[in-house]
Amino acid sequence: MGELVAALDVGGTTVKAALLDGALNVLATRRERTARGADGTALAEQVVSVVATLVADAGTAAPDAVGVVVPGIVDEQARVARFSANLDWRDVPFGELLERRLGRPVAFGHDVRAGGLAEFRTGAGQGCRDAAFVAVGTGIAAALQLDGRIYPGHGLAGEIGHIDVGHSGRCGCGAIGCLEAIASASAIARRYTERTGRPADGARPVVDAAREGDELAQAVVSEALEALAHGLRTLLTLLAPEAIVLGGGLFTATEYMLGPIRELLGSALTFQRMPDLRIARLGDEAGRLGAGLLALDALRGCGS
Repeated sequence: MGELVAALDVGGTTVKAALLDGALNVLATRRERTARGADGTALAEQVVSVVATLVADAGTAAPDAVGVVVPGIVDEQARVARFSANLDWRDVPFGELLERRLGRPVAFGHDVRAGGLAEFRTGAGQGCRDAAFVAVGTGIAAALQLDGRIYPGHGLAGEIGHIDVGHSGRCGCGAIGCLEAIASASAIARRYTERTGRPADGARPVVDAAREGDELAQAVVSEALEALAHGLRTLLTLLAPEAIVLGGGLFTATEYMLGPIRELLGSALTFQRMPDLRIARLGDEAGRLGAGLLALDALRGCGS
């Protein structure tokens, strides 16, 4: 049947898994609640079970390799999750832990970098050697492709959400002024609720309210976009990517968000090159597809 890989995108609440062939065709899928445990053992056992279920559902042989991606600070080279608040992990050697149980190659990576890898190879970032994938969700992070390769920085690169954009709010990381604390989907929902007393389930209801003329929603969204433009300007000044792929829940309302961010960013630039701003194509499948690509790379002995 050729190459087979299992790909798993692990979030704080849900594991999204798929069995893929070498051409990235989906042979089986699975979704489960994430097993919790500070040492990673419970999740490792869950991955083994999920892989077995995928194989049984597809009626195939066991996969040749497995790719798993998680949120947080992930050192791909060491295959260690240095810190993941969503999983309550610190210094968990998950790649080794899982490989011992599966007895086959395991690629262990970061969810946003994996999503960026998928967008760069098969999605909106195709054709670029220098590009950034910026995911605006519960937090804000970026995958950086430099000269055709993902730059991980030992798990620390791309933390654009913690650029100081000049506001007075405190971020979950402890610093003041972080982009994530004003422009993430969770921050937009929180700031709208603080101003109105009306709970918002994520950024999308606030964006919808802004489109319908809600002035408080418009103010919250406008402040988020101004901060995001500030963060992207810093990214451009340092790395000069030819394209920036924007993803995450904030950019589901594509034209309403893309036009203003393009205008705000363009007006803030002096000598910097204006990038080609693109909307991500792969949605919430990007992380799982990226995990599959990492597994195929491990199997083929090549890097991203």
